[in-house]
Amino acid sequence: MNFRNLAGLLVLISFFLLPEQSRAQKAGIAVSEINSALAFPVVDDEKPAAIYIDAKDAEVVHITAEAFKADIQLLTGQTAQVLKNNPALTAYPIIIGTMGQSFYIDQLAKAGKINSACLSGKWETFSVSVVENPVKGVKRALVIAGSDRRGTAYGVFQLSRMLGVSPLCWWADVKPETKKSLYVKAGQPLVESPSVKYRGIFINDEDWGIQPWAAKMMDTDVKDIGPKTYTKIFELLLRLKANYIWPGMHPSTKAFYYYANNPVMADKYGIILGSSHCEPMLRNNVFEWAENFEHEYGKKPGEWRYDLNKNEIATYWTDRVKQAKNYESVYTVGMRGIHDGSMPGPKDKNEKVKLLGEVIADQRAILSKNITKPVSSIPQIFCPYKEVLSLYQAGLKLPDDVTIVWADDNHGYIRQLSNSEEQKRSGGSGVYYHISYWGAPQDYLWLSSISPSLMAYELTKAYQYKADRLWVINVGDIKPAEMETQFAMDLAWNVDQWKPENADRYAESWAAETFGAEFAKPIAEIKGVYYRLAQAAKPEHMASVNFTDEEADERLAAYEKIYQQAKSLHDQIPARLKDAYFELILYPVEGAMLMNQKILYAKKSLVLAANGDQSALSYSKKSKAAFDQIQVITKKYNKEIAGGKWNGMMSWKPRDLAVFKMPKVADTVAPQSSAPKAKAEDKITVRATEYLVKSSPKELSLQILKGLGLGGNGISVLSFTFKPFSEKDLQNAPFVSYNIDFKTQGEHQIEVKCLPTQGVNSGIKVRYAISVNDDQPQVINISPASENNIWKQNVLQGYASGITKHQVNKTGKSTVKIYMLDPGLVLNQLEIK
Repeated sequence: MNFRNLAGLLVLISFFLLPEQSRAQKAGIAVSEINSALAFPVVDDEKPAAIYIDAKDAEVVHITAEAFKADIQLLTGQTAQVLKNNPALTAYPIIIGTMGQSFYIDQLAKAGKINSACLSGKWETFSVSVVENPVKGVKRALVIAGSDRRGTAYGVFQLSRMLGVSPLCWWADVKPETKKSLYVKAGQPLVESPSVKYRGIFINDEDWGIQPWAAKMMDTDVKDIGPKTYTKIFELLLRLKANYIWPGMHPSTKAFYYYANNPVMADKYGIILGSSHCEPMLRNNVFEWAENFEHEYGKKPGEWRYDLNKNEIATYWTDRVKQAKNYESVYTVGMRGIHDGSMPGPKDKNEKVKLLGEVIADQRAILSKNITKPVSSIPQIFCPYKEVLSLYQAGLKLPDDVTIVWADDNHGYIRQLSNSEEQKRSGGSGVYYHISYWGAPQDYLWLSSISPSLMAYELTKAYQYKADRLWVINVGDIKPAEMETQFAMDLAWNVDQWKPENADRYAESWAAETFGAEFAKPIAEIKGVYYRLAQAAKPEHMASVNFTDEEADERLAAYEKIYQQAKSLHDQIPARLKDAYFELILYPVEGAMLMNQKILYAKKSLVLAANGDQSALSYSKKSKAAFDQIQVITKKYNKEIAGGKWNGMMSWKPRDLAVFKMPKVADTVAPQSSAPKAKAEDKITVRATEYLVKSSPKELSLQILKGLGLGGNGISVLSFTFKPFSEKDLQNAPFVSYNIDFKTQGEHQIEVKCLPTQGVNSGIKVRYAISVNDDQPQVINISPASENNIWKQNVLQGYASGITKHQVNKTGKSTVKIYMLDPGLVLNQLEIK
């Protein structure tokens, strides 16, 4: 036996000779309903352990300790005590506290009973551990320690999640299974800290969901999104290990600061306040400038133009900074229109850039004058969104410590990320990302259908380009985007847990946690098809995308199948989870199916009627039935489930757009037509993942990414930061090749359908090169100019494509080779004619 094998055997023997505790510690702490020698009894024989906190600890620690008590009661029916500053610890105490703010935690750290080094000076880090004999008279303690107030809160809610309480317990009625006993098994302490510093959500376009619901069901005194609603939102954020919010800011909603208790509650929950890309200095202009200025200042405002009305605007900003300075905040700097338009001012672009620079300098002077710390340490963001991006690109000099928050194209594809010089900035960068949107080319405000695979691809790409300072996700009304929001926050917390390579498995993991392991695989299969179909056309975009008869039939059949699966599963789901299942799975699946039926059956009826086919009228009926059923299930969502808790939350027709209305259907049938039917064009469709050969340089990896893009799978090159290959360097570029059976000689067209991604920064495109039988490769860039008509069609149909023509001089097998030249290119399908 050689030395290496002997050493391995000794390690194995030593493991089995170790005491049980040491072996368990190597495995990490775990939860169980069964007691064991070194387990901590959270609830044992209907007796819950007491919870100890320091009365001087942050208010959010008190709040989460009470929430943990409520979670234990939800799980077991037992009520634990929360004791403050009680020196007489029980034999088995739960100790919750923050380093430097809890004498319990500081005492344990000083005695070396917990590892203070893993917490000290860290941002939002927590440790959960089972400690033997922590102090005299105490046999075993469960210790949740945080490096700061939010770190402590995250540790508490992470343990709740492990014990079986979903972060969506209130927001989606995910009621946990009742358990008689709960134990935490000893092991290596669970120590976690976030990948992204500021992580949170933007409540937006709230006019048809969360605002009318909050007015009717929550903040009934002010009939608006107020402190009661925000308290529930803040708890959700903590349960998701998030820390940041852009509050609702539409005309339907009064400004966050209008209700004095809103920022107070945010501070109690430890939530950091920000404001959207078009709300500088925490000011909501839609309400506070356009509507409430006269009430606040006793006079009407002047023009919203900094070059003409600088003093009044500066006073307006200063007053908010004075109001906000004692709360944790991230200030948005820069200026746009009163709402979401371009900044008013001089017409000359260079003059506008100069004015924007002046605005930012003055805003920083306001911050410096009113907050007693260096301006470079006051968190500030600049969001080059829409028109502001062109001003930034035109030479705006941005202070080095301001965080650049790059935006996606509103449809899930990031438009730009920091180049190598921008990555050196002390302020770093972040991302503003949409999973809900109002705007061109079409809204998607009804259902949530951007997949975890797409989010993982784009947000991991951003992270690799150093966008790790701030992620804010536009979640619309939160509902029905609960799963997608949870994924985004899980990813922001630990970017390595859900990579593009495994993000398609998130649905199964989430379903196991939310509904139980026995339902995980079937729910994941349903969600996988739901996301695949939405990639080719979101339910809200169905009127804007044309499908062939074959494609339409495939969609209708696929939706019918997952609906039947979802309906069948609903019958098996435990009664305690039926409301949650309807909200999270059944309503979106049935709603998407019905929208497809409504539009595709209507189109079918018109075509058949024109050809004299009597079956046209049955399709008209099916279309009308689908339209009616959408309203039936929406009424159920609002009025029936969870005892009417969500009344007002769900609209089946946000903004009353044409796509939600009943389309035109055939009501009469033309005389029988003898006209010949159009012959379907011969084409070969090949999935990009069905390659014959792949090759890439050693430092790169060509990966099949499941759940990503048209058809459900894509192929891409990882990592995202490789240097693009030039057209002269094709021999070294990664490539895939395909064996295609051509039936005829002559000219053939090849359309390569790709995920509609965009170049990561100026100078980088999204290119592939293609050759057939080693002919001269043709280079195609599939990334369109910003927001042109090609881009509009791309995001609606879920793909960008390049078309090339090739001379094929033989029938039978030919080799099609595609070189992948730029980061962010994802191949999905080849269509050959």
